[in-house]
Parts: sequence; C-alpha cells; structure tokens
Amino acid sequence: MPATPRHRGSWSPRPVSAAQIDAAPIESFLAHLQVERRASVHTVDAYRRDLSALADWCAAQGASPLRLQAEQLRAFIAAEHRRGLTPKSLQRRLSACRSFYGWLLKQGRIDSSPAAAIRAPKAARKLPQVLDPDEAKALVEVPTDAPLGLRDRALLELFYSSGLRLSELCGLRWRDLDLPDGLVSVLGKGNKQRSVPLGSHARAALAQWRASTGAGNEAPVFPGRGGGPITPRAVQLRLRQLAQRQGLFKRVHPHLLRHSFASHVLESSGDLRGVQELLGHADIATTQIYTHLDFQHLAKVYDAAHPRARRKPSAE
Repeated sequence: MPATPRHRGSWSPRPVSAAQIDAAPIESFLAHLQVERRASVHTVDAYRRDLSALADWCAAQGASPLRLQAEQLRAFIAAEHRRGLTPKSLQRRLSACRSFYGWLLKQGRIDSSPAAAIRAPKAARKLPQVLDPDEAKALVEVPTDAPLGLRDRALLELFYSSGLRLSELCGLRWRDLDLPDGLVSVLGKGNKQRSVPLGSHARAALAQWRASTGAGNEAPVFPGRGGGPITPRAVQLRLRQLAQRQGLFKRVHPHLLRHSFASHVLESSGDLRGVQELLGHADIATTQIYTHLDFQHLAKVYDAAHPRARRKPSAE
C-alpha cells in the first residue's frame, strides 16, 4: 500500500545527532586557520568551540550548517542568549560564524553568507586595569641574585618595555633580538611581523640573562623544561608569584603589563597611531580603549588640582 503523503504543514524535522552532520567543512576551515593563516592554538580552539555549538544546534534542528538561512542563524544566536551566554560570548560566536561562512563563500560552497546582515548585541566595554608607573617599577625590579632572578628580571623588563603579547614573548629566539640597536622582532596575530623598541633596562637585563646561559641564536630566549620555549601557563603562574613577592595586591598577569605599557606610552606621547603600531593592532579602534584610560588620568589630575573642580555643596 503506498504511503500517504503528509500535509506540507505537518512535517517537522527529526532531531539527528551531531555526528550525522557533515563536520568536514568545519574541520577544513579549522585546518585553513591553523596552516594557512597561522592562527594560534588558542584561536583555533575557540573557533572549534563556537562552530561545534553551531553544529550541535543544527543537529537538534535537523538542519545542515551549509544550508542555513539568515533567520536560522539568528535563531541560533537567540538560543545561545537564552542559554545564558553574555553579549561578549555571543559576539565571539557570531564572529566565528562570519569567518566560517566567509571562507565557504570564497570556496564557492555557498551562494551567500547567512551571517552577513546579523549583528550581535553590544557588550559593555570594560576598561583594562593597569599598573601605575611606581607599581610597574616595583614589579620589574625583582632581585637578580634569587634563583632564576636574572631570567625573571629579563622577562618582566621585556614585557613592560615592549608591550609584547604572551604568545609573542614565549616564542622568542635570541635571533629575534638586536640588543645593540635595541629592537625585538616578533610574529604577531595574522602572521604579521613587527619590530618593537627595547628600553635600556630591558636591554641590560636581557644581556645579563644571555651571558649567564651562553645561549646560541636559535635557542629560546626563555626556555622551559626540556629546553623548549617556556609555556604561557608557566609565565602566568610565575608572574602571579613574583607580584605577591613584590608586594603588589592587584591581579598581575601578562596582559596587564601590555596594558600598562600602552597606557603609559600614550599618556606620555599622545600618539595613538604610534601605540597602534607598537602593539600590532590591525584596527585603531582596538587601540582607542587606551584614550579612555588616559582621560581617566587627566580627570583625576583635574579634580585634584583645579580650584573649581570640587565644588562645595551650596548651603540651603
């Protein structure tokens, strides 16, 4: 007996498992990020989590990520919002989707991107915490006669002197440093290379550290166990320990030193473009966060110094 056709409006997709969704396009995209765009392991992992969430949602809907419409992708973002994701996390989810569908479009796998016209909710932008110059000085001036003192001093001076990212510092080899000319060459995000000046204190600390190790040009500047480059986690833990030893009660982490570097250079120079180049920011909007930090400093100076800044409440 032939099956009776269902009414068009009565059909509903049968949930399928994520394993049934073709994961090959997502894996190919992640391989493209890692091999061709030289994205960091952390970046690839973040994209994997975001796109896996999309694939899981598609599986529950009986849909394919390759055939999503804008309304469906909007429904995915809304579902993630209901699940409790913050606006910042939703922005990251949507950014991963944009990159994925943009890549599929270039590959000719889809005709249009469902993410093109979708906007994520705005997230409140928190100003990064920074060390003041006295706190930064207290942190970097660790005793060099302590165990690993020369290494720690060189590491801290380099962070604060040049505003490097954690991954950039961990990946440094001695060939990347030009101590006589005071320059360090780093490979930043997007496989972009830039040269950053080294301050005199950093140059001196690095020279002392190298002399104590006798390391060759191909050796890591900061080796870890086994002779390979030190791991980001080891640096994070060490900074926390050193900050406590130096009497700092702020939560000190590598990016705090990068924020402090940027804020202090901008405060002294007022050159936003220059700070953008030093930090390796592709978009100056990313660097503009430090103009707000600078304004906060100016506002404090004004409140403390201007005769009319703090008005006494008028008597009623």
